[in-house]
Amino acid sequence: MNSPENIAPMPRVPAELSPRITAPAQPATNWKQWLHNNQNLPAIIPENSSPTPWPRITLRGKTIPARPDIAQMYRENQTQVRTELKKYDLAGVVLYDPLNIRYVTGTRNMSVWTMHNAVRYAFLPAEGPLTLFDFHNCEHLSHGLDTVQEVRHAKSWTFFEAGSLAPLVVKKWAAEIHDLLVTHGGGNKRLAFDCLDPQGAFELARLGADIKDGQEILERCRARKSRNELAAVRRAVEVCEAALASLQDTITPGATENQIWAKLHEVNIANDGEWIETRLLASGPRTNPWFQESSDRKLEAGDIISLDTDLVGPHGMCVDMSRSFVCPGKPPSDEQRDAHSLALEQIRHNTELLRPGVTAEEISEKGFQLPEAYLPNRYSAVIHGVGMADEWPRVAYKEDSADGVPEVTLEEGMTLCVESYAGKAGGGVGVKLEEQVLVGADGPIMLTSYPYAEELVGAGWV
Repeated sequence: MNSPENIAPMPRVPAELSPRITAPAQPATNWKQWLHNNQNLPAIIPENSSPTPWPRITLRGKTIPARPDIAQMYRENQTQVRTELKKYDLAGVVLYDPLNIRYVTGTRNMSVWTMHNAVRYAFLPAEGPLTLFDFHNCEHLSHGLDTVQEVRHAKSWTFFEAGSLAPLVVKKWAAEIHDLLVTHGGGNKRLAFDCLDPQGAFELARLGADIKDGQEILERCRARKSRNELAAVRRAVEVCEAALASLQDTITPGATENQIWAKLHEVNIANDGEWIETRLLASGPRTNPWFQESSDRKLEAGDIISLDTDLVGPHGMCVDMSRSFVCPGKPPSDEQRDAHSLALEQIRHNTELLRPGVTAEEISEKGFQLPEAYLPNRYSAVIHGVGMADEWPRVAYKEDSADGVPEVTLEEGMTLCVESYAGKAGGGVGVKLEEQVLVGADGPIMLTSYPYAEELVGAGWV
């Protein structure tokens, strides 16, 4: 394991990517060629080609495919979770998070709605058939999938579903889950959940089940990407970057933040993407402080526009990248250029740290140090994992680590987001930059490559 002293100091402002960082080739000269010829329709990105040629990427010695085998991907995911259940002597896990359900089954059903309505769950034993409990009359959604052996009607005791009958429904729910535990647990009563309401936990405990936390297991499994998952990420990046091109093309004085933000959704959905997790686009003085959501504010010439995609795209893969642009009609200010240069310097510096064996403590300690004027507005994380959404691990600034740094060691195959927000405390400009990176065997491999705003960085950085 590397110690902080063994990480070579990096140049403060590299002129280009370090030779140790593998990056996709630069995107096509004119990104707008990827916009649909009929400007009234969103861009359709061909499945058999890419706006950005990726480098040859290997994972654990094997080249990732150009296109994923989706069915195989979910089989591999399920096997990985079963292996972890056995490792921790768990009889099984019950999953409510729609992302976790999709991870082990490949099924989806009203994902955003079921994030706040507990009407769909899956029972995965360490050994034995997976039982999916789906919403009313939705059994057909799992037809033909070898990851699901049985589909049953879900029992929900939410007030929306059950009202005053909730105490009765939760007893029936617990009896059914307990029966599966007895049938497939081999006498083991240790059952994990990724999330569970108190009523269910109390009732299952009364029946003799030993309730354990299952979210850690799923997060750790999801952090270790397979070759097929990386191929799925490749497709999602293609769509996200084309959507970003469409968004950038609409940046003009008089357009509202919401009108511009809508383009990201439009192209994502048109290419079988799913949803966008946040509304993080702001312009002008609304960029500082960060985390102000897109609004009806009209852009003015020379405004800075900062955004964070948080896009869940094709195959349910998240592309979490950030860029800042300038509204045409007025050159950027020195404050805008300075903030962008600072953010870019932080991205480059921290990306250099990401390789197998490096710990979270090392990243927190050796990470780029923001100047004092920018530190109060620092982002919430230096890096974080990404896959089907923002995921474990997460490394905070050392200033935010009063309780210590989690025990994390980077592994080959982890996909991470390198974050930066640069905005002076009390200032009027905020720049958000973020890149998605694969931890390769020999160092970081860039997965995102959308050009930075040339007017902010100059041709040498684009």
